[in-house]
Amino acid sequence: MSALAPALGVCLVLAAAPDAAPHFIPVHEFTLAWTHSIEKIRWEEDYRVLPPAHPNEPPRLVAGKARIHGSGAGMEPPPDAVLHDGWFEYQPHDPLPSKLRLTRSVYTADYDWCMHGACQPLSRIFPSDGDITLLFPCLAP
Repeated sequence: MSALAPALGVCLVLAAAPDAAPHFIPVHEFTLAWTHSIEKIRWEEDYRVLPPAHPNEPPRLVAGKARIHGSGAGMEPPPDAVLHDGWFEYQPHDPLPSKLRLTRSVYTADYDWCMHGACQPLSRIFPSDGDITLLFPCLAP
């Protein structure tokens, strides 16, 4: 990409307001993490944002490794998961999601947004309306 090319990243928008201007985050790699509300078990999913394959296409979101720190009722790791240092590690079956639907309830802890080894609640980056937040790969608006 040239120095004048738009920045690559992800956009966040509330599902209840899909026509609102998206919130852009310049990022090439990130991790979404959360703690299961009942079992209190940590889940983590790694993602990469890749440039468009062709000039008239959008950027691509690629699912990387996923991890579950234990298991619990109704949240068993997939059959191909491998236990490593207390974490079940696996490759998600949908490696190219076009967007992620993040359920952000007022009754549970928010997602953690992790970049460069540091995590913070997603609410510090983008507010929640207590419902669904859409996350998709994009170029800077």
